[in-house]
Amino acid sequence: MAHYVIALTGGIASGKSEVERRFRALGVHVADADVAAREVVEPGTPGLAEVVAAFGPGVLGADSAMDRAAMRRRVFADDGARRRLEAIIHPRVRAALRADCAAAPGPYAIAAIPLFAEAGRDAYAAWVDRVLVVDVPVEVQLARLLRRDGIDEALAWRMIRAQARREQRLAIADDVIRNDGPLEALDAAVAALHARYLLLAAPPAAAL
Repeated sequence: MAHYVIALTGGIASGKSEVERRFRALGVHVADADVAAREVVEPGTPGLAEVVAAFGPGVLGADSAMDRAAMRRRVFADDGARRRLEAIIHPRVRAALRADCAAAPGPYAIAAIPLFAEAGRDAYAAWVDRVLVVDVPVEVQLARLLRRDGIDEALAWRMIRAQARREQRLAIADDVIRNDGPLEALDAAVAALHARYLLLAAPPAAAL
């Protein structure tokens, strides 16, 4: 079981998934908040029942699953709605991530948490040992988001501004990967951090 946990975070479209993929390739277990967020509101779960109670049956698609595209448009146009949705989903996601990391093989695990800064470090203090931030300038975020999601610029800005500011994320970082260059540059950065984390996660040498 992993006894050392790194929180991996960064703004939307910063390249967290690319960093996560490279850690996985090195054999590191990654617990992904985005995956957990989908699982806690799958059809038949208490999470989805609470979402429907809060927002009405109109949030469901024809397959009885949450219509994620419609919900995204709604919550990024209404801060109150976004906070209500987060209050339902985030505690469930944190519990799932903690359990996943605790059961992970290897000396350390990574919890990929896009909204780590928004929740605050105290929300994870009991089980997260270190914070790694993937950092890019906001103009790079915007360009990538427009290209990736095919959305209009107004929605892209709302999505960016709904998250913590770049300065807030950097303020809580123990380690930073700057990801505004070629993807190949991530290989060396991740390899160096992996070596550091193995040392940090190693049990202390027995006293002679």
